[in-house]
Amino acid sequence: MTWTWGRAACAMRRRTWCRHGSTLLPRPSPADPKLFTPGPLTTSVSVKQAMMRDVGSRDASFLDVIATVRKRILEVAGVSPAEYTCVIMQGSGTFGVESVLTSAVPRESGKLLIMSNGVYGRRMAQIARVYGIAHRVVEKPEDDAFVGIDIDSAMEADPSITHVAVVHSETTSGLLNDIDEIGGAVKWRNAQFIVDAMSSFAGVPVDMKNIDYLVSSSNKCLESVPGFSFVIARRKSLEQAAGNARTLSLDLPAQNAGLDANGQFRFTPPTHALLAMRQALDELEIEGGVEARHQRYKSLQRIIVKGFERMGFQSWVPPEFRGPIITTFAFPEQPEWNFARFYNGLAQRRMLIYPGVISTVPTFRIGHIGRLFEPDAYALVDASREVLRDMGVKTKP
Repeated sequence: MTWTWGRAACAMRRRTWCRHGSTLLPRPSPADPKLFTPGPLTTSVSVKQAMMRDVGSRDASFLDVIATVRKRILEVAGVSPAEYTCVIMQGSGTFGVESVLTSAVPRESGKLLIMSNGVYGRRMAQIARVYGIAHRVVEKPEDDAFVGIDIDSAMEADPSITHVAVVHSETTSGLLNDIDEIGGAVKWRNAQFIVDAMSSFAGVPVDMKNIDYLVSSSNKCLESVPGFSFVIARRKSLEQAAGNARTLSLDLPAQNAGLDANGQFRFTPPTHALLAMRQALDELEIEGGVEARHQRYKSLQRIIVKGFERMGFQSWVPPEFRGPIITTFAFPEQPEWNFARFYNGLAQRRMLIYPGVISTVPTFRIGHIGRLFEPDAYALVDASREVLRDMGVKTKP
């Protein structure tokens, strides 16, 4: 009996774990398609299994889950709970961004500078317009990153700016803005710095020293499921934001006050998503932390970019601005090319990619995040070559 159970346990371990380098990591389900997307993304079997129970949202055991997740997200960020707090906000990543913009910027004396070089920068500007938040937008092309001098010039031209917001990893293109340099320029001007790190937090190392508010989501580089966003907020800045909120449910200081006071959400919490996140944080630690995950994502990107460029595709973002989260490729100029057929051909092989959203040229996107490993990247390249051959698209040998 013992021997039979041992064999079953070993078989289960082989099905749910895989080796990455010298590390044994939880694997995704073989029944699910591989999501080469920027999120929601492929998750491990064990993250899914963590959700397979019901919990009382006010029960002490679940309050411990909330506290653990908040504490460990701060640890991932490398900040002290005395200086920063983690505010979990129900809903998508945009809910988190909206909660920060509508809570941090004062109604009368505040002015927001938005640095926009993609869809998500433009979305912040849309939020500001909807709520009547005083703001200015500085735009750059979608393949050009912001640096410190851009911020310095904009703030010198408008000394009334009190807050600056930028997207770290612009999922529109895969471009990384230099938030370290930008943050230094913001602080030199004594403004507060808001970073949308939706698709970079836990996948790209981030230095928080100049950041007042960092927003991210459960279903990106932390490799968990959708259900909530979270804000890593400097406590001093959050205290100054009390009374600024334009909404009830997205009032960031009030949300934090409730979590700090009794460990509970003001409104219905995302119970199952939080159970999944606790497991996902365990798996980040098993992998070796942010730097190890960053290296895995970079390895996946190298394989995919090299493979696609060999087939004749061109990466759209210059290498010096390209992050490891997602890569944008321009459509090939061949009459046989058809993105819908390419997408469907990969989907039939249980591999899903993303259409492009670049405003000036037709593109598609391939994500490198989630529970994916080097064999998955090679398999995508091989499958893409097969689909192109079936379409009659000429590729380089």
